[in-house]
Amino acid sequence: MNTTGPVAVWVSTAARLPLAAVFVVAGALKVVDPVASVQAVRAYQLLPAGLETLVGWGLPFAEIALGLLILVGLHTRAAAAVAGLLLLTFIGGVISVAARGLSIDCGCFGGGGRVAPGQTAYAAEIARDVGLLLAAGWLVWRPRSHLSVDGAFGAHRVYRYEDTRVQEFGDEESR
Repeated sequence: MNTTGPVAVWVSTAARLPLAAVFVVAGALKVVDPVASVQAVRAYQLLPAGLETLVGWGLPFAEIALGLLILVGLHTRAAAAVAGLLLLTFIGGVISVAARGLSIDCGCFGGGGRVAPGQTAYAAEIARDVGLLLAAGWLVWRPRSHLSVDGAFGAHRVYRYEDTRVQEFGDEESR
């Protein structure tokens, strides 16, 4: 596939919208019940108590903000990079819980906390997050997409400065 042509722009659009939707929905479902969000973070048994509370309260707002940035296509590359780092953290957390034999609901879409043994869905959670990570990685590599604020303002244009003249070189995919 030509990763610099019109097909790549549509692939980026197709990657951007579901990634944004997952982050907005996940954050919105958690923000309405911050106590459950803190309990979900606590169930991972990875952070000190004070940090569990901070992450439990703050993560939903961060997810919503990232999701909205990606949705409208504003600072797409940076937002996708941060989303990718969060996804790596989520994947690592689920792998850690599974390796330690804990039985929890990941709390990815609200709720969360301890569950009965055999009630976990770690493989599905990891697979979903790896798919989202691939979408975020694509957007870091090729952020140009349709229906984006970045595209409307030419944020993907690259300029070369030679002498005192500014020469437009095209979009970053054509460098």
